[in-house]
Amino acid sequence: MLPLLLAGCAVGPNYHRPPALGTNAVPPAFSGPIPTNAAIWKPAEPSAHLARGAWWDIFGDPELNRLETLANANNQQLAAAFANLQQARAMVGVARADFFPQLAATPDVIRQRTSGNGSPGAGSSSRSFTYNNFAVPLDASWEVDLWGRVRRTVESARASLTASADDLESFRLSIQAQVAIFYITLCSLDAQNRVLAETTVAFRRSLELTQNRRRGGIATDLDVSQAETQLTSTEAEIPAVELQRAKVLHALATLCGQPAIYFAVNVPTNVPLAGPGIPLGIPSELLERRPDIAAAERRVAAANADVGIACAAFYPRVMLNGMAGFQSIDASTLFNWENRVWSVGPSLSLPLFTGGRNRAQLAFARANYDATVANYRQTVLGAFQEVEDQLAAQRLLTQQFEKQSAALKSARRTLEISLTKYKGGVITFLEVAIAQGSALSHEQTVVLLDAERLAATVSLIKALGAGWDPSTQLH
Repeated sequence: MLPLLLAGCAVGPNYHRPPALGTNAVPPAFSGPIPTNAAIWKPAEPSAHLARGAWWDIFGDPELNRLETLANANNQQLAAAFANLQQARAMVGVARADFFPQLAATPDVIRQRTSGNGSPGAGSSSRSFTYNNFAVPLDASWEVDLWGRVRRTVESARASLTASADDLESFRLSIQAQVAIFYITLCSLDAQNRVLAETTVAFRRSLELTQNRRRGGIATDLDVSQAETQLTSTEAEIPAVELQRAKVLHALATLCGQPAIYFAVNVPTNVPLAGPGIPLGIPSELLERRPDIAAAERRVAAANADVGIACAAFYPRVMLNGMAGFQSIDASTLFNWENRVWSVGPSLSLPLFTGGRNRAQLAFARANYDATVANYRQTVLGAFQEVEDQLAAQRLLTQQFEKQSAALKSARRTLEISLTKYKGGVITFLEVAIAQGSALSHEQTVVLLDAERLAATVSLIKALGAGWDPSTQLH
């Protein structure tokens, strides 16, 4: 009989993972073309709960590796997510405790006076008296989980625990991607600073040339004024870039869990980051790799178990209760064998009228389940959108970078020709200034586009959920 009671039946719906895209099928492939060098990668076993690995090693930058290590060890958002995971793990223990009998010792000492008013018909002989009551009982209770309330509670807690573990991995991947993007931004800003510094030197030489020509009567005051304007406007851009760099550096310090005042980054000047080939895989693998998708799906499972808990509230709760201990009016004889007391027996709690509470709780649980399913599907849709966005960015930014690089070569050639003609007195300095401004603009655009391409690569890695082992790279 006892095994039958232990087995019981868990009321409420058993969990079945809902379709990720509702009535729509998961697409067989991403729309973007697979990079030609993606074959050098072998995907590790994709699984959302596993660590993402040191995916940033594919950039081959020691300073980026150092920053990622700092962030993984010291980021406070990760610390909070880990604490949430510990809370969820503790809640599983809380839920599992109901599988076992609950024991409690409740010793008490009571001094009591009886009423002097005897029962009817007792006559005038009734009198009050005062006495002590000493008791050392051990109370035990155990719920027979006939309808699966406890099992569903544990099921919900375990699903929430897994979701918290996936949240931690999602936070970790997001922080790692932010660190990489901020580092790329720092490299880009330093490159912009170098461009401005080199351009300033060139513009200062142009100003000196124009001033010499003015003293020789070849150039005009207008030429000198234009050269001065070109130089000072370029010099004015340098503080703006340095301010932006300071803000990015401070944000990177916060991500790495370091005080901004002491934080420094050694940005290389001659070892530019290179964008690696990214293995796309197939869309169904995305559902396995992305920790945020896995967390959303586990919350669906937890909400499904909550429906079962709400269903169990309509059924009677059976408790097995017991008590054993000692009781006496004299402390010196409290533990004598003849003063032992005990009781044992089941109890039944049947909800007859709750004012609609149970029905409302069930409706709430079902609505919450529907909401988690919708959130799960929205997370999947958002993941596919992110991948497609970054694939488009990879393709189009590469095209734009190539065109801008070609335009930069033309602008440099135009500037050389303009300077030669100006020195020969063929053209005015205005045409030189226009050529210098165009060359500087294209230089800055190329630097920005290069950074955007690298940032898009990091964003694509994040969108795909990472999950590759860089040690499997083939040479």
